[in-house]
Amino acid sequence: MNWLGEIASNPFYEFTIILVLAALLGSIGQLLKQPLIVMFIALGILVGPAVLDVVHSKDNIHLLAEVGIVVLLFIVGLKLDLRIIQSVGRIALLTGMGQVLFTSLIGFLIGIGMGFSTLHSFYIAVALTFSSTIIIVKLLSDKKEIDSLHGQIAVGFLIVQDIVVILVMIVLSTMRQDNESPLWHAILQTVLSGTVLVFLTWLAMKWMIPRLSKFLAKSQEMLVLFAIAWAVFLASLGEIMGFSGEVGAFLAGVSLASSTFKETISSRLVSLRDFLLLFFFVNLGADLNFDVIGNQVGKALVFSFFVLIGNPIIVLIIMGVMGYKKRTSFLAGLTVAQISEFSLIFAGLGLSIGHINEETVGLITLVGLITIGLSTYLILYSHPIYEFIAPALSIFERKNIKDPFLQDQTGKTYELIIFGFGRFGSKIADILDQQKEIKYLGVDFDPQVVQQEKEAGRDVVFADMEDPEIFDQIPFQTSKCVISTVPILDSSKHLVETLINNDFKGKIYLTALKAKDQALFKESGADKVLIPHHMAATHFYESYLKKQLIDPVN
Repeated sequence: MNWLGEIASNPFYEFTIILVLAALLGSIGQLLKQPLIVMFIALGILVGPAVLDVVHSKDNIHLLAEVGIVVLLFIVGLKLDLRIIQSVGRIALLTGMGQVLFTSLIGFLIGIGMGFSTLHSFYIAVALTFSSTIIIVKLLSDKKEIDSLHGQIAVGFLIVQDIVVILVMIVLSTMRQDNESPLWHAILQTVLSGTVLVFLTWLAMKWMIPRLSKFLAKSQEMLVLFAIAWAVFLASLGEIMGFSGEVGAFLAGVSLASSTFKETISSRLVSLRDFLLLFFFVNLGADLNFDVIGNQVGKALVFSFFVLIGNPIIVLIIMGVMGYKKRTSFLAGLTVAQISEFSLIFAGLGLSIGHINEETVGLITLVGLITIGLSTYLILYSHPIYEFIAPALSIFERKNIKDPFLQDQTGKTYELIIFGFGRFGSKIADILDQQKEIKYLGVDFDPQVVQQEKEAGRDVVFADMEDPEIFDQIPFQTSKCVISTVPILDSSKHLVETLINNDFKGKIYLTALKAKDQALFKESGADKVLIPHHMAATHFYESYLKKQLIDPVN
């Protein structure tokens, strides 16, 4: 490969080789259903000194890698929506914090048991706690599960993890201070610098950004340019004040999170983020010494097994204690069965400070490759996996949770059963409440929603529509119709199949979000497929537009 190295000695040719290989590996990753992050890590190893050794412009690569991290942290701050945490209540906070604490503690003990030093074990343990928000959101969105209960809970505790990693980076920034200074002096300087940085960010949010919004909105190109400049400026300011640039970039994103043009900025920067992160992983792979990390494969497999199995079990236990069904807990738990790109950034930060060596960074990188690659398939095929192991997951459910309504159902009959008390289901219930003579039963698998609806005086039970035992608890035989407002195809098919197998004679209504999915839902055997947006538009036309435009009152 000497000829390749000679060609790559020209920086332009070097970039050409990197980009061509990135496109090639990206295509292979798409065929294998792997996220780009896995293929980017593989690319970094491929073009590094261990294989092709085509990376010679290390300063250029390092600069692009730093800008990529800045853009990544900026977008994380930009998308930081605490309302998601609020929408799923305390479960996101408790699960997120509980998973971080238990994973880091157990990971630390495993590291100590394997002979790592206390400091190295700490870095490995913390790196194992972070899961990739980018990968999880993408996979859940592709599966149309981002708005499901387990999807919202997963996004909620991923946000908690993002906040924790930023706080950890701030602490590491303190450790970056001059070692000759007393610890109290470094802490005081960090607190003062942090206060100044946050205050400047608040001033920008209060005065500068609102005044610029009208001007910037006139040109999307100018808007994106300002966003990048603002992110890089605060990152540089953070570096000057003794923090890592990642903290400044994150605050830059937070400062724009409440602006009206954050979605425009975010959508435009996602592709730039993915492109620049390519160079972060190339930079990482170019610095890996496989002679040093070759003996880490066995240890990497042990830590990977813990992340792939242990992390989901931790989430299963926490959510089970809080009263969630095993299906919701399992599907949410699978989303933490990998480590994050933040784990690699965190390891790189530890290496730059001098706390860990190349061997530990290589170990964390190997764990990233293994867990991200395998967890992708776990999430893609989460429902078949759940069906296969569901009986064994019953130990994670609280057996003493009894729905007081279910205990007093003898002799009760309902004309209608509504599965899913989200926005659509609760609106149907509001209309039925006005009629009063129609008796209906609500079913939802979010215990908080069930509690709220019961406090409002409605008959609502806590159950999962995919639970095979659900119809042993619900008096469905006397109902005239069943409505499912849960727009998940597999769940809907399961519901229809169970109703038919139990000789249900009434009408079955399913809900789809898009017109193109209507035929798929109809094939399941439903009598009718509801599309809320179409129904709302039709109602608006019949009730208002038609009267105003076609049949105006003279």
